[in-house]
Amino acid sequence: MEFLTNPNIIFYLAAYLIGGIPFGLILAKLFAGVDIKSAGSQSIGATNVLRVVKERDPKLARKLAIATVVLDALKGVLVLLVAKVAGMPDATLWAIAVLAVAGHCFSPYLMFEGGKGIATGVGVLAFMMPMVTAIALVVWFLLGKTVRISSLASLGALVTFIIASYILYPDVPNIHSHAPIWIIAIIVVYKHIPNIVRLIRGEEKRVA
Repeated sequence: MEFLTNPNIIFYLAAYLIGGIPFGLILAKLFAGVDIKSAGSQSIGATNVLRVVKERDPKLARKLAIATVVLDALKGVLVLLVAKVAGMPDATLWAIAVLAVAGHCFSPYLMFEGGKGIATGVGVLAFMMPMVTAIALVVWFLLGKTVRISSLASLGALVTFIIASYILYPDVPNIHSHAPIWIIAIIVVYKHIPNIVRLIRGEEKRVA
């Protein structure tokens, strides 16, 4: 059991387990009395919280959606912040970032199902590469306002982040690899496959 006393392992487990907390599901059940896993897109993310709860209480839906975004973003950042203060190297921090997103998308509390990984991804990537994330968020905002399709805005922002990361950081400091970014991107794209199929068919719903 010595591996459980290894600081890296402790942080990795914390990132995955905390990342897996389904805040959207919890908030919707607690404050709106609805199970978002059996309604709407059945995702645990903020978009589905907004879509499902809005049918009962539009004002509450907005509040819960915002709370879901904030909590989903912070759960990855929390572990990264503690690890940073503890003096963990950048390689460990990037691994924590990946595991937080993996925890959200493949939650151990939901039989390894979960959300799309956008909010948690934004949180950890903002911690690791704030300037690149800011650029991606601008694209997300512009796409969200114009096309009003959440998945398209998110995927567009993801592509922007990847491109901007190579421009601003051709050689990622201390790890010399874009691998963690690609792993996060692959997870997010994988979770968006149903959305991508609907986008191709012209069936993806717009955010009202």
